[in-house]
Amino acid sequence: MKLSRSLPFLIDFDGVLKLGNDLAPDAIEFLDFLNESKINFCLLSNSTLNSGKDILNFLKSKNISIQCPAITSIDATISYLKKNYKTASVYVSDKTKKYFEEIKDSTSPEAVVIGDLGNKWTFDILNEIFTKVKNGAELVAMHKNKFWMPDGKNILLDAGAFVNAIEYASDKKAILIGKPSENYFKAGLKNLNMESAGKFLMLGDDLETDIWGAKNCGGIGILIFTGKTSYPLSGNILIRPDFQVHSLKDVINLFD
Repeated sequence: MKLSRSLPFLIDFDGVLKLGNDLAPDAIEFLDFLNESKINFCLLSNSTLNSGKDILNFLKSKNISIQCPAITSIDATISYLKKNYKTASVYVSDKTKKYFEEIKDSTSPEAVVIGDLGNKWTFDILNEIFTKVKNGAELVAMHKNKFWMPDGKNILLDAGAFVNAIEYASDKKAILIGKPSENYFKAGLKNLNMESAGKFLMLGDDLETDIWGAKNCGGIGILIFTGKTSYPLSGNILIRPDFQVHSLKDVINLFD
């Protein structure tokens, strides 16, 4: 079975096009193929450290100039906050705070946003978030990734673990912004002017957030073994991608 070039294509960034601080092997050839084939694609990332503009700037620093939309959890979260709340407490890294300067904080916020704090997570911070949520604030999760690989090799605990802790303690379910939220995939498709498209392609390295998330809302999941997921897949895994590849060159070969 070959993939149609007419289908909208959502592509995860970290672990797929970017490994650590470097471009993935064959990334330039892959992006050239997409442009030459006139495939409509959007770069989609659960990053809470970079915006969509940062993604395009990274590619530009590698002498890659492409005309495509790119969105991250930062972009989607800011849009959601502005639309739904007057005040919100945002827990993100120092690097990311600049993006939320327009969001008004309060001692009794309408919402609490959890992003990435890296090694700055403490009991006091968790308890502060818990108290605000328990006192009535809605809990907003920029994503619920279990772990990530900042250097492309070693795993680190990610924000999802802390979101789950607050959910458990407060008996409240977080509003999920990033993948695998159906609304996030729809946001990517909307950037391609194809929000109502029946089928779409999703290329990612995470079985849960990329593959399960996409398949759950009508997508075709392409799992690449360059990031989080190791080959071969265990027979006990219930989430099964439609395609499995080992490189971006393999993805090219999937198309008709």
